[in-house]
Amino acid sequence: MIESKYLKDNIQNIQKLMSIPALKHFETRNLAKILRLSKIREYDDGELIIKEGDIDPWLYFLLAGRVVIKKKGIEISRISTVGEIFGEMRIIDDEARSADVYADGHTICLAVNTAAHQKYSTGSSTDKEETLDFILLLYRIFAEYMSARLRLTNTELMKAKMEAGKLRKMIREKMGTAKTKTKKKSSSK
Repeated sequence: MIESKYLKDNIQNIQKLMSIPALKHFETRNLAKILRLSKIREYDDGELIIKEGDIDPWLYFLLAGRVVIKKKGIEISRISTVGEIFGEMRIIDDEARSADVYADGHTICLAVNTAAHQKYSTGSSTDKEETLDFILLLYRIFAEYMSARLRLTNTELMKAKMEAGKLRKMIREKMGTAKTKTKKKSSSK
């Protein structure tokens, strides 16, 4: 992995963040905060980005490339849409990482240190309000992505259940045909 230093909150970087769909709801001041909590990370093909069981504060936005999500070595998802987030479940439920995430080809991510926001919450009441706004916006992003992923999961589950039903029907029909053939053979003797 190649990692940058924490990013600066200059106009060019803020404009780049505004092009990420998940960050379109953020105000400039909040984007500046995200930048100060963020690093650019580049990964080679197959390189581990998130390790199942780890406890870390990083949230990722995909900037280029693709990632593969695996649970116990089994692929459960792929992410290839620029701007999509991953690693949010750990931030929301404060549990250990639930899956491994690997780079699929050369991959570039914006990694946001979500624990670092706490350094902003120790100042004035205005700083605390801005921190609260920032956290609420992060959770709004999480909610939108989790809703989209849950809808996709529901669709995939429904397809799997329909396919399982078709397979059960085929098996019953084949077993019925086999029983009929067996009855015909035994009655002809």
